[in-house]
Amino acid sequence: MKPHDVVVITGASSGIGLELAKVYYEAGYALSLAARSGDKLEALKQALDPKGNRVLVTITDVCKEEDCKRLVERTLEAFGQIDILINNAGVTMRALFKDVELKVLKHIMDVNFWGAVYCTYYAMPALLKTKGSVVGISSVAGYKGLPTRSGYSASKFALEGFLETLRIENLKTGVHVLIARPGFTATNIRNTMMDAKGESQGASHKDEQKSLTPTEVAEGIFKAIQQRKAYLLMSRTAKLVFWLNKFFSGWVDRQMYKHVAAEKDSTLQ
Repeated sequence: MKPHDVVVITGASSGIGLELAKVYYEAGYALSLAARSGDKLEALKQALDPKGNRVLVTITDVCKEEDCKRLVERTLEAFGQIDILINNAGVTMRALFKDVELKVLKHIMDVNFWGAVYCTYYAMPALLKTKGSVVGISSVAGYKGLPTRSGYSASKFALEGFLETLRIENLKTGVHVLIARPGFTATNIRNTMMDAKGESQGASHKDEQKSLTPTEVAEGIFKAIQQRKAYLLMSRTAKLVFWLNKFFSGWVDRQMYKHVAAEKDSTLQ
């Protein structure tokens, strides 16, 4: 690795994105960090690199194409190249499809799918020059529909389809594409989970002690990018769901139903 390879991380103000920033800074990279919260980004910059010039922060709403374009432009102005783009920004929801308002599904698709498309589109010329890596943070819900998460699953299925196509198109260009499927992770995304009307549901509905930590996920993604893997399945649950679904999809459907029905205040019976 060159001393100042450049990584762009969206959703960098908390959770997996924040831990990825720490991992990449320690590894010697220059960081371009994006999130909606300017205060959190500045605090992270001060914590990582208070006197240096290896961290650039850009207030970015990935739903907005112009914000994503500006993020890439500022990164290239500051560092001259992009070696890795990690599309990490994401939101989720919990509600039956029959109850959810369409605005909620649209917002989730705007963040989880279009945000990744916008950032990748504008970063692609730079990534082609460096033969860099495009990374999408997907989920178990990206290859198996998760009840009460119709919008979330749809966005992750779309993300995976986009990234798989991108990988095939770039088989001979040297650009690497990673689809990372961490499994259940104890992050802020579930604490800000939207209900049927798009309002925050507050506390997580899962036992966080059984989940991966953001640090574990960040370290796993870092290694997978170094090894230029096509896919990353981290947790035992993610691996089981993936393989069992190939042969016993009906049984997996029932298990997913039971799993979500067991959540606190679940809308499934």
